[in-house]
Amino acid sequence: MVDLSFSRFDKSEAIVGLPPDLAVMMVSVSARQATSPTAMFFARQTCPPFETNLLAPAHGAFNALVAASLRHRREA
Repeated sequence: MVDLSFSRFDKSEAIVGLPPDLAVMMVSVSARQATSPTAMFFARQTCPPFETNLLAPAHGAFNALVAASLRHRREA
């Protein structure tokens, strides 16, 4: 049995649960909804595009200004 009740202050009340077959059906329905074309479309709309050069910038440092100041400090 899946317990869908929330914690109450009164512990004398019976716990409300769902039969396992209903819980399985609810999980399968939500999984199908999550993989629907509409859900996939809206998921792509909310996520910003991934930058491919984020972890490998052209200048070779995560922060170019700090890298330049460290280089100048080492030379001095």
